[in-house]
Amino acid sequence: MGLKQKLEDDLKQALKSGDKVKRSVIRMVLAAVANAETARPPKSLGDVGQSCQDGLVNGDILGIIAKEVRQREESIAAFRQGNRPDLVAQEEAEKAILQAYLPQQMTRDEIVAEASRIIAEVGAQGPRDKGKVMPKLVAALKGKADGREINTVVTELLELT
Repeated sequence: MGLKQKLEDDLKQALKSGDKVKRSVIRMVLAAVANAETARPPKSLGDVGQSCQDGLVNGDILGIIAKEVRQREESIAAFRQGNRPDLVAQEEAEKAILQAYLPQQMTRDEIVAEASRIIAEVGAQGPRDKGKVMPKLVAALKGKADGREINTVVTELLELT
């Protein structure tokens, strides 16, 4: 079962159980997925003006969910600074629901190992080759690791070469 189908099934369950927070979060994610599907460029010139019929792959949906988690983390920090514990609790509840759909986050050591493998694969020689490494690594780790952490690891590894 695909991630989009799981989200739709969980939405049905949330509607039946009356879980307003989960219902709201899943609807928001499904809306973001629908927006991303319609924003995709058509595969051929004959498809111009039509929405994407094949949908997004699980990696794309994981990216959308990870983006929503990051937004919740930023909101939590801002609400803590503004002394709004009620809004902090709401954002943390939404973040917990979103994180349930993400795979287990990789440790720094796992990111370093994967980055080293891709650096060797593309033959990167130094910081100037970061553009060769990042697209492959981000695609491989989508939803499994934070982009900022990936960037930090790649920068450090390429400066050592």
